Amino acid sequence: MPTLYQLKPAFQARLRPLADRLADAGVTANQITLLAAVLSIAAGLVVATFAGYRLIFLLMPVVLFVRMALNAIDGMLAREHGQASKLGMYLNELCDVVSDLALILAFAALFPACGVVAFAIAALLVEFAGVLGVPAGSGRNYAGPFGKSDRALALGVIGFLIACGLWVEAVVPFVFPVLATLSVVTAINRIRSGLRAGGT
Repeated sequence: MPTLYQLKPAFQARLRPLADRLADAGVTANQITLLAAVLSIAAGLVVATFAGYRLIFLLMPVVLFVRMALNAIDGMLAREHGQASKLGMYLNELCDVVSDLALILAFAALFPACGVVAFAIAALLVEFAGVLGVPAGSGRNYAGPFGKSDRALALGVIGFLIACGLWVEAVVPFVFPVLATLSVVTAINRIRSGLRAGGT
């Protein structure tokens, strides 16, 4: 199924000159990975703390976009500048999970906590199902319809609507359960895709 991940090559192409300059300056992929995680955690804490001020939710689309850019840059530094490492692999997967949790759980300040937590858990399942393709022999799986980039877009749009006062209160109880459901479907699709690719 289609996913925003398919736009990644074009996004990376625009960021490649910056990645090249960072590599020339001695910046490492692992440093960028950690920066993205620290930025996400800080943003999640700030939004959760000041959720009563709706404009604070403008941080979400901004930080989510910057995080996506940093994720693309760390990948290019690793692949194209000889910085790939086992430590980088662990940092990449773990920091992505921590960043997702920090940004998703911040919305529990305004939305029913059970739905937000369900979405956070489902997002973890999506990433776990994707990375399990590696030991299964089918490679990292990015099947949709609701991968990391799609989650970022959804959270960014929600944050923007809240900040602009355009949020419809009647749909509040349903938003995160729907996102959780889409995530569960994505995890199932990744497992099925991995099984097909692995010939099992």
